[in-house]
Order: sequence, then C-alpha cells, then structure tokens
Amino acid sequence: MIKQTVTRLACLLGILALASCKADQKQEAAEGFFLKPASFASLPGWRADDMADVLPALARSCARIEKRAAEEVFFSAMPYAGSYADWQAVCAALPSDAGAAHAYFETHFTPYEIWADVKNPVSREGLFTGYYEPVLTAAPPPAAQTGDGLAAPQGTPLYRTPDDLVTVDLGAFKPELKGQSITGRVTAGKLVPYYTRAEIEQGALGGKAYEILHVTDPVDAFFLHIQGSGQVVMPDGSIRRVGYAGQNGHKYVAIGKELIDAGYMKKEDVSMQSIRAWLEQNPDKAQDLMNKNPSYVFFRPLDGDGPLGAEGVALTPGRSLAVDRKKIPYGAPVFLDISAPDPAADATRIKRLMVAQDTGGAIRGTVRGDYFWGAGAAAAHNAGLMKSRGHAWLLLPRSVTVPPDVLWHADKNAASRGYNQ
Repeated sequence: MIKQTVTRLACLLGILALASCKADQKQEAAEGFFLKPASFASLPGWRADDMADVLPALARSCARIEKRAAEEVFFSAMPYAGSYADWQAVCAALPSDAGAAHAYFETHFTPYEIWADVKNPVSREGLFTGYYEPVLTAAPPPAAQTGDGLAAPQGTPLYRTPDDLVTVDLGAFKPELKGQSITGRVTAGKLVPYYTRAEIEQGALGGKAYEILHVTDPVDAFFLHIQGSGQVVMPDGSIRRVGYAGQNGHKYVAIGKELIDAGYMKKEDVSMQSIRAWLEQNPDKAQDLMNKNPSYVFFRPLDGDGPLGAEGVALTPGRSLAVDRKKIPYGAPVFLDISAPDPAADATRIKRLMVAQDTGGAIRGTVRGDYFWGAGAAAAHNAGLMKSRGHAWLLLPRSVTVPPDVLWHADKNAASRGYNQ
C-alpha cells in the first residue's frame, strides 16, 4: 500500500519552519544507512517497557507477512532485512502472553542501532515528530436543521475521490520518470491541474454527490486533511471513521510559514496549537489562510479498527511508528529512546518498542520517525508539541545476516555511505 493514509504535522504545518525543513532535506540527501550491532541490555529502559500492547500491534503486521512467499526478499528495496522466511519464523513464535514478550524478542531478534554516518556519532541522533487521529462532529442532516428536509446540508463537506480525478504514471511513458506521477482532470481533451483547495471550497465540486458527510467545524476539517484520517461523531452518537483516499495533486503549502511571513507569528511560537488558535480567533481571515495551501485530500469510509497505516493495518496508539519506507521495512520492531514532547510531563524520555506500520511525506531520513499518539485531545496535544530528538534501534530476526555495506564498522571507508536509496 503506497498511498499514505495519515499525513504528517512536521514541516507540513511549518512547525519546524521552512529553514529547518530544508536543512533536514539537505541532511537526508547526504545520509547513509548503517546498522551497529547492540545488545538488549544496552537499550535504555528496555526491561521497564510494559509490552502488553506491542504484541497485538506486531501480530497485525505478522498477519500480512505470513501471506507472502517465503523465498521473497523482505521488502525488496531493503536487501539487508532478510527474506519473508526469516520474518515468518519469528511471527510463528509470537507469544500471546505479554509476560513472555521480553524473552520472545531477546530470543528471536538482534537489535541494531541505526546510524546515518559511521564517522559521525551525532548521526545516531534524529528527529521524531508525532501524529494523531482527530475527532470531529458531524453536522446534523438538513431535516433536523430546517424541518422540511429540503435544505442543503450545513457545515463543511468531506468529499470522496471525484470521478474526474485522473492520476498518470509518468514512468509508463518514459522509463526515466519511473516512480513519478501527476494528478489532474481532462477537459477539452487535455489533462489540466485539478481544482485547488480554494476552488473546491468555492463550490467546484458542489452538486456532484461526492460528499460522504459534513462536519460542523471548517478548522477541524482542515486538520483532518493534515492528519489524513479521523473519527466523526454522528448526531446519534455513533462513530464513523474516514481515511485518506486520494489528493488533488497540488503541492502542500505550510500555513505555519504563511503566518510567519505575514507577521502574525514568530517562528519560535509556531505549533499545531498556536495555528489552530489563530484560525479560531480570526474567522474572517481563516479560510483565506487555509486556501494558501492548494492541496486537498479526499476520504473514504473505514470499517473496523483504525486508522489504517500505509502498511494496511490498524495503527496502535503508542506502538505504531511512521518511518521512511525507503529505509525501514513495514512490520519491523523499532526501539526508541527519545525526549518526551511535553517538558511539563512526568516522563522526560520515551523509551519503548514500536512497530513500523506507516509512512508520511515529511518522514524522510535515516534516524527519523513519526509517533502515533491515538485519538482525542491528549493525543492532539502531544502530537502538536512533539519535536523530539533521540536514538533508534532496529530489531532484525537472528537468522538475518546484515550485509557488510550496511553493517557498522568504525574503520569503514569514509567515502562509503552504506545502504541509501
């Protein structure tokens, strides 16, 4: 599953500001990928991690791993990770008893600290941001609003993917463009850019029955577009989940940067919370600001547990991690030792085992991740504040032999950049 179902806050909102995002992109371009063998005893807080909820999270990934051919390379783009046979063996041994979790991982896996440059100890430290599942309120149906059932629904619509949205695989036309695509619509026999956010908000899709439901708050809807999936509380109290189905093809523009450039905020004051507060306190300017971002997301109803990550499995709060899918394979356990997002909280560090189950447009780099906090106000608070620094260890099955060009060695040639795509 390549389409991301949850889009990230970092850089997209401008929380790190444009300069920081560009710095991260430049750093990524120069990074390698190295794995330094470690021991479980050396992982900070390993034994203190209560793993009652990590086993079910890993089981969801295993359900997909077990369906693949054993002889296939596990994530073909990452030859260091072994074969599906290696992973199917550890999945078959997965215990149901949380009390056996530590022994299970210590028996079947080897931890490797992730480095971007064997010559630079600083390269073992990276950035970890957070994301969450928004909870929105559905607008009441027209009959409840007017009594006649004839009025148009009020509130902000969430649209399904329009029938005229066309995505073109450019690699099908030119091999050198493999992996690139463009999105638009056909008019007068020509492919043109799809409607922008401003055009859609002004009614470009009205009257075409693309709405899946309406929500009461346009700011909530905007943040749902940022996150990519969420819960909607219906008028009868029931919950409906919606998830990412597509996007209009326009580049994301960070409204945090727009607020800075317009002089409404200082760079150091920009966060998800401060952006939301500004939008709510300036309703006359809010829509124009949100329209500075031409990107627009389309949704689909989700059944069952959720939200779904890019791996195609339901995410687990506090255990699912979004990663750079060119570096870390989905389904792999990753242990984190990172700073906590809220300095006022009791815990100053997050030390816990995660499972790589998602990705995101801003999640690029060797030591890089996005921590899924779950749903609700507390999750939104932590995700909005999170700009944590720290270290990560990738757990690989003991049967996997890490190739020499990826294995960390202090005397590795300085010109060697290891695995990097």
